[in-house]
Amino acid sequence: MIGHVESYDDERQTGAIRCDDKFYEFHIDDWGLDVEPEVGNDVDFLPEDDGSATQISSAEGVIQHTMVPVKRRVIAALLGLLTGFLGLHRIYLGFYWIACVQILLTAVMLFLGAPGFAVVWGFIEGFLIFGGLISKDAKGRMLK
Repeated sequence: MIGHVESYDDERQTGAIRCDDKFYEFHIDDWGLDVEPEVGNDVDFLPEDDGSATQISSAEGVIQHTMVPVKRRVIAALLGLLTGFLGLHRIYLGFYWIACVQILLTAVMLFLGAPGFAVVWGFIEGFLIFGGLISKDAKGRMLK
């Protein structure tokens, strides 16, 4: 798991790591880094059932790897332009709730006999993606 060092007591050689609003205690013996623990360090660790953290290592490489762009801007933009009323560009980017709203809105507008707004919404978002105003996926990664 990826966590954040919230506290460290040099005298007792213990500290706490926060991850997903939970705290995991650690001892310096479980600290697998060459540098001393500091508040603010991002770390990778294994959580134990007793609320402790073991096998603590640097999360820098893990965090950098997760920020590598994986989604293509051109694909997302074309999906928005061609099938935006179905929310497929939002599904591609990982924004599932927005995609559900677009699909629901399209269904309601079709039922009412005025599908225009739903079609325009996706079409405009396709241009926003091409222009770079929508430039990240749901995980915060930049588009390729």
